[in-house]
Amino acid sequence: MQHTIKKHRVMSTNTMTKVAILSAISYILMFISMPMPGLFPDFLKIDISDVPAIFGGMALGPFAGFMIVFIKNLFQAMTASTTAWIGEIANLLIGGSYVVIVSLVYRNKKNLKGLLIGFVLGTIAMVIVGCLTNYYMLLPFYGKIMPMEAIINMGNVINPKVTDLGSFVIWMIAPFNLVKATLISLITLPLYKKMEVLLKK
Repeated sequence: MQHTIKKHRVMSTNTMTKVAILSAISYILMFISMPMPGLFPDFLKIDISDVPAIFGGMALGPFAGFMIVFIKNLFQAMTASTTAWIGEIANLLIGGSYVVIVSLVYRNKKNLKGLLIGFVLGTIAMVIVGCLTNYYMLLPFYGKIMPMEAIINMGNVINPKVTDLGSFVIWMIAPFNLVKATLISLITLPLYKKMEVLLKK
């Protein structure tokens, strides 16, 4: 029994070490971003910082994947936050929903089909959660910095269908998160097997 407890502790420490390393990589990747053409280059920037969390989630479990997203955003909030933690909380909810769903699906069906299903469901979750967090959290926050009418007018210039907050979320935020989730999925797809084997060693 003592041997079992000791082994369990070693495994837990091992997993925590991997989570810490992947969180550090994820945090660094947050600073490497690119604007999405036509969609508010100063606000909507695509990064791939959730990729290490997906690898961690698939190899170590959904909770480990979520913790990587959490730690990444905690570091960001403590060192470089410009949104009074609002942006980091939104990022946690958006990225966390994608990572957890992909990891859960893959955990129950560990093959290419399971991964593809996870990508599709994770992308849908990211788009929905992204719309909700922007509607109720991020855009109201930016509305305190600049008039909401100005934000909507900026969106209207890009897409005439944007006429209010709701249409802004549908025609600006949803496409952004769709592209981001698709990009992350495409980057993860050719590497997931190698990373899973590496992380389990």
